[in-house]
Amino acid sequence: MEEKTIQIAGSITVDELATALGLSVTELIGTLFKNGIVATINQRLDFETAQIIIDELGLENVKLERKNTSTKTSDFHRELSDKAVTRPPVVAVMGHVDHGKTTLLDTLLHKKTVDDEAGGITQHISAYQLKHNDRLITFLDTPGHEAFAAIRQHGAMLTDIVVIVVAADDGVKPQTVEAINFAKSANAKIIVAINKIDREGADVNRTMADLSQHGLQPEEWGGDIVMVPISAKMNQNLDQLLDMILLTADIEELKADVNIPAEGLVIESHMEVGKGSVVNVLVTGGELKTGKFIVAGNTYAKIRTMLDWQGKPKGKAAPSTPVTITGFKELPSFGDKFIEVKDEKTARKMALLNAQAAANESASANVTSGDLLRMMNVADNTKTFNVIIKGDVLGSVTSVVDSLKMIDTKGEITLNIVSTGVGDINENDVYMAAGDNTVVYGFNVSVPVNINKMAARDGVPVRTYKVIYELLDDAKHEMENLLDAEIIEEDKGELKVLGVFRTEKTAIIAGGEVLTGDVKPGYLARVVRNKKYLGETEVTSVQKEKMDVNVLVAGETGGLAMSTKSKIDLQVGDRLKFFTRESRKKSL
Repeated sequence: MEEKTIQIAGSITVDELATALGLSVTELIGTLFKNGIVATINQRLDFETAQIIIDELGLENVKLERKNTSTKTSDFHRELSDKAVTRPPVVAVMGHVDHGKTTLLDTLLHKKTVDDEAGGITQHISAYQLKHNDRLITFLDTPGHEAFAAIRQHGAMLTDIVVIVVAADDGVKPQTVEAINFAKSANAKIIVAINKIDREGADVNRTMADLSQHGLQPEEWGGDIVMVPISAKMNQNLDQLLDMILLTADIEELKADVNIPAEGLVIESHMEVGKGSVVNVLVTGGELKTGKFIVAGNTYAKIRTMLDWQGKPKGKAAPSTPVTITGFKELPSFGDKFIEVKDEKTARKMALLNAQAAANESASANVTSGDLLRMMNVADNTKTFNVIIKGDVLGSVTSVVDSLKMIDTKGEITLNIVSTGVGDINENDVYMAAGDNTVVYGFNVSVPVNINKMAARDGVPVRTYKVIYELLDDAKHEMENLLDAEIIEEDKGELKVLGVFRTEKTAIIAGGEVLTGDVKPGYLARVVRNKKYLGETEVTSVQKEKMDVNVLVAGETGGLAMSTKSKIDLQVGDRLKFFTRESRKKSL
C-alpha cells in the first residue's frame, strides 16, 4: 500500500486530520473519546497527539512530517523597497556556560557585568551597541544555561550574525551544539570566537577539529566558517573579530526601509515603580520616535520616553537599534512584534482585535500529547505539583515555566502552573496559594516583610532565587516528595519444610533443608503449598544443630523461628520462599 504523508504546521484540527486520513470525523472523534479526550470538530491537535492517534488507529501507511512555518519572532523580515538603506548588523553572542560570552561583551563595551550576574550566568537578553571603524554593531548577550533555551532561541531569531564563543581549553559542549543548531535554524551567519587562548591547556586546532565534527568547517581547512582565536580577558584579537563581523555584514548587504511605520520586536519587559511598563525593543524597520503610537500583541503604547542601551535619552531609533521605552498600558509579551500606527483609536482597536484572536485561539483548547497521555493514564493516580511563578521580567518567567515543564517526571507528577506574573510576590499570590499545597517561586524578585508574615501565617511556602539552577533543584525536590515510595523486593532463597514443631497464632517453629540461596534472621518468607500462596512470615532466628547461627545456606538443614500476623497451618512438604523488602524514596 502506498505511504501517505501528512504535513502538520504546529497543529491540525480534528476535521483537517480526519480529511487527510480519509476517515469520517465521527470515527476520529470516537478514537479520541476512547482515549479520554472529548473533542470537537474544530479542536486542534499538536503533532505528537496526531501521531499517538494514528498509532492507536493502526495506520502504518501514514507518515507525519513537521511543516516549517515562520515563528512569532521570525516573521518581521519583509520585502525591501529600492529605497532601503544599509543598517548595522545584529549580532547574538552564544555559547556554553562559562565560555566567556559576557566577558567578551564587557571587554568590547568597557563595562563590567559578570560579577553582577547571579552565579556568573547571564539571566536575560541584554542589547548593546558599539562603534568600530565608525560603524555601529548591535550585540545581543543571550543566556547560556540550558534553562534559558527559550530566550536564546528568540535571540537567534532576531539575529543576522551569531558569534559562537567556544573556550579553547574546554571545547565543544552541549550548549555549543545547541547554539549552532539555533543559528542554523535562524539562517544566521556564523562566526566562531575561540576564546581563552591565553589559558594553559588551550588548543585552537583541537577546538577547530571539534567544531568541524558539528558541521562548522574552518576557512583555513577549506570551509566557510570564520574562526577567530581571541582572549576576551586579555583583549587579544578583538579588533580582528569586529572586522570579521563587519565584513560578513557587508557580504550580506544588510538593509532596512526607514520610510515606513516603525516596527520591531519586544526583547524584554518588566514593571518599575514610578515608570510603569518598561519595555526593551529592537527596531527592525522604520524609525521609532517618542510620542508615536505602537501596538504589540494585545496592548499598545504612546511612547512616553525612549533611552538607548546606556540609559541616555533618545528621540528616535533607526533599524537594528535597541531601545528601552515606557508608555505601554500593559506589559507586552516577550517576542511580540510591534508596529507603529497613526493614532490611539487605531492602536486600541488593533490591540483589542489581537486580544480577541488570542482568546479564540485559547478557547479552541489545543490538545497536546501531554494532555492525551495524562488522560490515557488517568488510572495511574498521578500527583499534582502546584506552583505560582513570579519573575523580574517576562523573559525570566517564560524560561522558568519552560524549564519546569522540561523536568522529566516519568508521568507520575502533573505540573500545574496556577499563575505567572511579573513583579514582587504580593498578597494575591499568597491568597491563590493558600490551602492548595501550592509553592510560590520568585525569580529575581523580592518578598515584602508583610507578605512573608502573611505566607508564614497561612502556611504557604514562598521561595525566591537568583540562579535558576537552584529554583529547578528545589522544584524537583518538591516533586520527588510527592512520589509514593517504591517497594523493592529481592529473592533470597527457598527451603523445604521437613518438620513442624509448633504453630501458634503469631509464631511458628519448624525445620527444613535450604534448597537455594540462604536464609537469615530478618528475611521475609512466602509460604507456598503446591503453588498456592498460604501467607507471609518473618524469620526471627535460625538454628543449626540446636545452636543459633546467622545464616543457613543451600544444602544445609536447620531450624527456624518465625513470626506471623495471622495463623498459618504449616505442613511438612510446604515451601518457604525467602525475600527482602525495602521502601526506597523515588527520584526524578
